[in-house]
Amino acid sequence: MATDKAEVERKIAQLCKKIDSFGLSDEDIYRVSSVKKLSGRRTTCGGILCATAAVLAVIVAAVAVGLGTGLIHPMVRRKLTEHLFTFLDGDMEKESCIFPFIEEIQDPFRPPVNCQVCADIEEVDRVRNLKPAEFIARYAYTARPVIVEDGTQNWTASEFFSFDYFKSVYKPDSPALLNEESNCQFFPYKTNFESLGDVFNMSKERANLEDGSEPWYIGWSNCDAAAANDLRRHYERPYFLPTEAESSKTDWIFMGSPGYGAHLHIDAVDKPSWQAQVKGTKVWTIEPPPECYFECPHTLKVTVHPGEIIVLDTNKWFHKTLIIGDEMSITIGSEYD
Repeated sequence: MATDKAEVERKIAQLCKKIDSFGLSDEDIYRVSSVKKLSGRRTTCGGILCATAAVLAVIVAAVAVGLGTGLIHPMVRRKLTEHLFTFLDGDMEKESCIFPFIEEIQDPFRPPVNCQVCADIEEVDRVRNLKPAEFIARYAYTARPVIVEDGTQNWTASEFFSFDYFKSVYKPDSPALLNEESNCQFFPYKTNFESLGDVFNMSKERANLEDGSEPWYIGWSNCDAAAANDLRRHYERPYFLPTEAESSKTDWIFMGSPGYGAHLHIDAVDKPSWQAQVKGTKVWTIEPPPECYFECPHTLKVTVHPGEIIVLDTNKWFHKTLIIGDEMSITIGSEYD
């Protein structure tokens, strides 16, 4: 089902103009021919049954209100517009959703947290020689954050992991380089990189964090089985995880320059997770969700040093990171059940 690009762009521009002037109504939305093509078709989006035309109307109206109140940044509207254009320009009968996941609209729609998970926590515990039974009883599923200071004992990752090592591990045809599969995720953060392939093509000066080069911070999922086998020769399941706790098959790697890190956010993953600081040093800022403002400490800060592992339920705690010191930060992590 071909859709004329110019016509779609004109219709989208009309919708955006209506949004800005707050002259939007259901009639305005359903008058657009592209929306009429979607009307009545129902799809399953991540387990949620949507009537696509109605969903479009709600999203556009919500963006209109958000722009007027300042609750939603104009960048979100731009992303929604781009995703809609891509959807209409493709085969609408094969696409499962109008809009894929957009991080900026995730937080307002997350389920509320039971504030008992953070009510008595005044600081992040620091422990050593953590027994699996103690981990299960106190930390594993309670959302209580902890730093295991000897978490990476017997690992060789700190000796091998580097920008050049990662670049050598991922072959030119690796699915991770081009984000070819749905489980090959890439986080550019505040950089202009569009893929892991772009990262590995940066200049040697920038990769080595030489003076005057542009700083950077990125993350990616280790979706390449061959690369994963190579990387896992240098790290293993944290010793404190009980044998019955299975780790995710897909690990995460984060790497970047001092002064950079991840913005404040909350995750939408399936399980609690751990993150090992292989190289460099990170300051984590942890905050309870807004609904727990009066019951939980407002902000917790903790520094994670090389060799340490932080265990945090990132589905319940808002968190951000900042790389400090002079060394590149490299961390690797995974979920567990």
